[in-house]
Amino acid sequence: PPPRAPRWPPALPSLAHGAPLERYTAEVASAGNWAYTTTWGYRVGDTVGAPAHAGNAVKVWDVAGRTPILRDSIIISDAFTLGDVEISDDGRVMVVATEGSVGSIVIFDLLDPARPTQLARFVSPQMPVESHTATLARVNGRLYAFLAAVPHLVVVDLTDPAHPTEVYGDSLGTSWVHDTFVRDGVLFACQWDGGLTLWDIGGGGSGGSPANPVYLGGVVTKGGAVHNVLWFHD
Repeated sequence: PPPRAPRWPPALPSLAHGAPLERYTAEVASAGNWAYTTTWGYRVGDTVGAPAHAGNAVKVWDVAGRTPILRDSIIISDAFTLGDVEISDDGRVMVVATEGSVGSIVIFDLLDPARPTQLARFVSPQMPVESHTATLARVNGRLYAFLAAVPHLVVVDLTDPAHPTEVYGDSLGTSWVHDTFVRDGVLFACQWDGGLTLWDIGGGGSGGSPANPVYLGGVVTKGGAVHNVLWFHD
């Protein structure tokens, strides 16, 4: 007999939620009993006449119990939107992408996950107003951040997170980079109407590295607008 069709949508009951009202919530990352959310845009508070709040806050949540508890907010200066928040595979480093008068990533130490400590802030001429997204990945034992700076891809070596070093900053062809995904030394670049492209950065067998991505192939999707991607690894 044919396989039984899965139920859709799957049952995903909501246990509880944390909803700060003064800012829009953007992205989330978690490690252990702690979660971190970024914010974007401007939002007016519930109180009549309250000022609009920029999306410049990282929210620190205690998620040890059933209900998230907001423990702190970290305000990042000179930013009106915070994009991705990423945590390294060892849980020691957190990176937040910013948009504002200058694009940047802010790098935090998570030795005390309740109180992230800023280690550095990285800026580059290749991302004059935004680091729209950020992906952390380890390649040949070294930690890198892959930044979609629209239109450029910027690659930063974070092996010493207090001293980030740019190893690549350029376009990947004619279409701008909106987001990235990395696994097993292969970079997936979401290049909007340019489609989804794959690049060897150390695992593709073509001599590539984070400092020298080598094109492997790609596909232009119908309708374009490739926004982001995940690899289902089976």
